[in-house]
Amino acid sequence: MEVQPREIRTYLTVDGKNLFDEWLNSLNDRKIKAKIRARLDRVEDGNLGDYKSVGDGIFELRIDYSPGYRIYFAQEGKTVILLLCGGDKSTQEQDISKAQEYWQDYRSRNDA
Repeated sequence: MEVQPREIRTYLTVDGKNLFDEWLNSLNDRKIKAKIRARLDRVEDGNLGDYKSVGDGIFELRIDYSPGYRIYFAQEGKTVILLLCGGDKSTQEQDISKAQEYWQDYRSRNDA
């Protein structure tokens, strides 16, 4: 099976806010920030690792560290990964709802 490199982009709100980067920068634990960045590097190389669909075109990358960090993304075409938001196991349901909202917003602005 051939590995397909991916291009990572981040969702921006209408006013240009990068919610994924805001979340990542809000984390105080340098170790988890490094783990998340390393995980995203592997995604760019085509290795998505531990992930699953959470519905409506949204996927969850799972990072097994501390409270169980999650990165929510959608795929645009075959090679573009759009990071929507992040969180941990304790905010999983709210984060999935936000990711669905962001993905709908992104598609409505980019399909027009």
